Amino acid sequence: MKRTSKKLFFCLMALGLLITPSLSAQTNNPYPKGFRVGFGINTGLPTNATYDAALGLDARLQYDLTQKTSITATTGYTHLFDSDGDLGLVPAKLGFKSFLNKNIYLQGELGAGFGTHSEMGNTLIWSPAVGYANKYIDVNIHYERYNDYQTDQFGIRIAYGFSLKKLNKKK
Repeated sequence: MKRTSKKLFFCLMALGLLITPSLSAQTNNPYPKGFRVGFGINTGLPTNATYDAALGLDARLQYDLTQKTSITATTGYTHLFDSDGDLGLVPAKLGFKSFLNKNIYLQGELGAGFGTHSEMGNTLIWSPAVGYANKYIDVNIHYERYNDYQTDQFGIRIAYGFSLKKLNKKK
């Protein structure tokens, strides 16, 4: 079952990457490519009984390829709480974001989680999401799987972001 979901995730990511160039070739108005940065807080509920809750902070760098597609790089800190022993990790993820309309998007991220204690080791992380973003606010609902830690979570991310693009003003 796990292999099937991984294959489906990777197929959807590949399909998005293949469709993107053809969509951007159909636009007549050039979209100013550039970076955005965002800082967020995320919280979640693990789906198994091992952990009670998750809380984290993150920073995301986003590069807009077109008006509807972006690539992302995310890192931060996530803490999974449990009365028997907590788990802390630093995620490092790369992702692809595709807007369905002006504000609603689908996103997929893949990366690694680095345990904050030597006995924890590292883990593969994959995370699909659906979200809403405007000029400054980004909110998403996501699923996040930590393969080697044998746990996952459903979560919400709320972030403040802004553009780093230089605006060309016509004189």
